[in-house]
Amino acid sequence: MTGNGQVIAVCSVGSLGKYLCDELLADGQYNDYSTESVLHILNDINASILISFNNSPGETFVTIHSALLEACRRSKNCTRFIPSEFAGNIDDFPLLPRDYQTSRVPFREILEKEKEIEWTIFNNCWLMEYFLPEDQTYMPSIPEFPIDRKNWKACIRGTGDQSQTFTSARDVAKALVTLFRAPEWEHTTYIAGQWSSFNEMVTLMENFHGRPMEKTFRSQEQIEHDLNLPPTAENKEAHEIAGIEIMMITGSGACPREKTLRQREKYFKDIKFTTVEELLLQTVSAGRLEKGSDKSH
Repeated sequence: MTGNGQVIAVCSVGSLGKYLCDELLADGQYNDYSTESVLHILNDINASILISFNNSPGETFVTIHSALLEACRRSKNCTRFIPSEFAGNIDDFPLLPRDYQTSRVPFREILEKEKEIEWTIFNNCWLMEYFLPEDQTYMPSIPEFPIDRKNWKACIRGTGDQSQTFTSARDVAKALVTLFRAPEWEHTTYIAGQWSSFNEMVTLMENFHGRPMEKTFRSQEQIEHDLNLPPTAENKEAHEIAGIEIMMITGSGACPREKTLRQREKYFKDIKFTTVEELLLQTVSAGRLEKGSDKSH
């Protein structure tokens, strides 16, 4: 329960969701996504807001989130809903990443017609925790992230100079808790810790740890080639990774700056957003990471 007496229902608690649970001093997880099951939980705890971190693919995502939305409609007190997105700039690039075209995009069309439940789609772009060793974060490594912290390698997509947004998962959780108290929501909400390129992030990591990082490169042509591979089981991983890589070279991996800064002032002016360097220094201060040492990997 938050300080103003609201009860928050959190479903599909995964890596990012754990940070929210820390901030709310609560923990919860749903295993049954039927409308009736979720409705029972919402009414049982008198929840006023439902937020989802469910990351199911394709039509499954639409089915689950449609059930969650219907449960909100039929509940006694739930009037607000945040579906699972937590990705990039969907205002300017609504069809990226590519996999969202069969999951998030059709559900957004459902939300646009919604009249009873207030909703917002919350986006933060790249999580800074991917720069940390896995034992220092809830976030597991992902193959599409350009910087491989464990093996001390970087795979730069395109020129590497395209602006990206990086946000601390802890700040995502703090911002969500703050947003819960806002009197009204916009349909898309953005937060950002900092805007930088992946080339700048590689330089930061090298300088912070005092050693060069092995670099490889993936051109736009290589990425587009993988995007156009036949949809076979053999090509599935390459196609999925290329669907994320295209965000790195188009600018959709950066939150829209003007809107993000306006919403920061509107909703989040009491939050001091963390930069990547500050997150690294915080981890050093906590004794979980040694600056400039091979022991840090």
